[in-house]
Amino acid sequence: MSEPRLRERSSVRWLLLAVFALAAVDARAEGAPAARPPDRAEPERPFSADPADRWRALAAVDRSIPAPLADHPGNIFLEADPVSVRAEPSVPASAVRWRVLDDRGAEVRSGTLDRREWDGSSALPIGELGVGWYRVEFLDAEGAVVRWTSAAVLARLRAPIPQDSPVCVDSAAAWFAQNDAAGQERLASLAALAGVNWVRDRMRWSDIETKQGELAERTSYDTSAEAHRRHGLKVLQVFHQTPGWAVDRTLGGDRGRGRFPRDLRHIYSFCRAMAVRFRGSVQAWEPWNEANVETFGGHTVDEMCSLQKAAWLGFKAGDPELIVGWNAYAAVPTRLHARGLLVNDALPYFDTYNIHTYDRADSYLELWAPAREAAGGRPLWITESDRGIRYQTEGPWYDLSPSDEILKAEFIAQSYASSLFAGSVRHFHFILGHYVETHNGVQFGLLRRDLTPRPAYAALAAVGRFLAGGRCLGRLPERLHAHLYAFRARPDGSEKDVLVAWAEKPVEWADRGRTSVEWRLPGGLRADAVFDYLGRRVEGDPPEELTSRALFIILPAGSFERMPLEAPPAPKPSPRAPSAASTIVLQAQLPRDRARRIPEQGWSHGHEYVFDAGQEVELEVVAYNFGPKEAAGEIVLEAMPPAAKVRPERWRLSLEPMGRIAQKVRVAIASAPAEIADGWIIWRGEFHGSGRPVLGIRPAVRSRP
Repeated sequence: MSEPRLRERSSVRWLLLAVFALAAVDARAEGAPAARPPDRAEPERPFSADPADRWRALAAVDRSIPAPLADHPGNIFLEADPVSVRAEPSVPASAVRWRVLDDRGAEVRSGTLDRREWDGSSALPIGELGVGWYRVEFLDAEGAVVRWTSAAVLARLRAPIPQDSPVCVDSAAAWFAQNDAAGQERLASLAALAGVNWVRDRMRWSDIETKQGELAERTSYDTSAEAHRRHGLKVLQVFHQTPGWAVDRTLGGDRGRGRFPRDLRHIYSFCRAMAVRFRGSVQAWEPWNEANVETFGGHTVDEMCSLQKAAWLGFKAGDPELIVGWNAYAAVPTRLHARGLLVNDALPYFDTYNIHTYDRADSYLELWAPAREAAGGRPLWITESDRGIRYQTEGPWYDLSPSDEILKAEFIAQSYASSLFAGSVRHFHFILGHYVETHNGVQFGLLRRDLTPRPAYAALAAVGRFLAGGRCLGRLPERLHAHLYAFRARPDGSEKDVLVAWAEKPVEWADRGRTSVEWRLPGGLRADAVFDYLGRRVEGDPPEELTSRALFIILPAGSFERMPLEAPPAPKPSPRAPSAASTIVLQAQLPRDRARRIPEQGWSHGHEYVFDAGQEVELEVVAYNFGPKEAAGEIVLEAMPPAAKVRPERWRLSLEPMGRIAQKVRVAIASAPAEIADGWIIWRGEFHGSGRPVLGIRPAVRSRP
């Protein structure tokens, strides 16, 4: 499983390594929806070189229009339904009155409490409320708030969410509701009600493969996947942490748990087994999480490429239709990492290129240029995204201040719209459930600890509705600090053009929400309807002033065809044609103390090998055969820096299926740092019938004192 965290650039790091104690679970949640008719939208297909396929679904599931569970977990209701709320813990006997406030703090409903009829823990009838987010307060005789909770009213969707919708969320239901099938059902329901297409879940490898080759019969991950399938959601699953039986013992103790297993056959076998086990309930996988950062191993790019190849081959052996994403890269993308994928010929081994971002939305376009390059034309998925805000109250709730809650809600539409313009086709906000980092003082959750909504949850539902099936057409010429993104989408099942518009300066949280810009809908455009950032209808014509609270302006399809739009960046194909995927995988193994962090640019995370000038270093080049038949061939040194000496330069070998052979190699590099600033040592294999595997490492030279 991948645990959420607060990184350096956005103060978001993951230091939590949750330990699951899983037991067999075979409970089914009450109130689960009945079997649903399939949504006949065009299914996703395995990736092809056609750029249009970036927007195709890559998977299809049966889904219908979502409806709340019978007990309305989280106080989430649909428009026109009577609202009744529960508060946790129960409301004290001192409360004599209740009131409902909207996101602006305006009172919209109130009443008195008769404790002879209401015990403080049952649902309190409120009556009908319009679409939006609400704070429900309970007051004593002096007017002091003695308890409060929240509720949301969402629009009733008129069509199933399209199979190709870009709106997704990091759910981690198997983590938030460990061994709790009913809790997983509630989280899946709340994700579906928000109109998302995909959820991202978490798996800890050691919880499911308890011993080598021995899989737990039924786990929290199985019940979580089943719950999401029942609610018509696609699942992207990620795993990490090497089990104790597979750790690199050369690191000592359990230090190897955060690192890849030294033997890639463990990864291949696990991925193949997971593809078979979760076929039909998990549609996509990320093999490892953020391997480039220290928390998850601090791996070099060649290590990430070798693991990716073994994992991809394993997943495809178990289920050729699976989507296999890149083992998600974290922090600011770098050109060195993109170059490493090219050198290692990694493109054939991922269907989507996955990254995480915790930067401001206005920086996505510029910062993601190396990621678009690394993707090589493959679809770009943002599988974690947020910008953490510090909480203001103490535990166990760890709530943000009311003003910060609104800023976070405003960020949701800004983030999704900016991401889709910057080149992504699937965007997962981090994170659905209540998640707090006390060491950094940050709260991330869209939901509170009792599943009641923060305003940002209602904002996600607005994005899920209005950008359903959305594809970014471009952005309108912008006035200073005005952001105007045009989409073709299918809100409520009808094809429309949608303009997402807001005003904001490129500033941090303390200065956000203060910008306004005079603006009018360009001449010739006619709005069918206008909605605000929480999904509420705005009567009349679009406002003539933009603020940080995004507007969704719905227009007839084709309205932007004659507009001077700045197009999103085109997919950047690989500068050279990639080889076909080889069933032979090469791997470099060096002592861990040879790797160090590379500060390529601010807030980036990467690692490289360090060699002392003139000193010989011994490493191993390991070859694996993941094919069905014996493979014989030769490995040849293809390239090296001018100042390097590598011995031997070639060797022959023969590998049985699932065989592994290590060759010791000695490398010495003279003191010529300027000549090898971007120098790579590259080996190429020639295996007739099994492909041409490649391995490239990038050494940095440290001058001797």
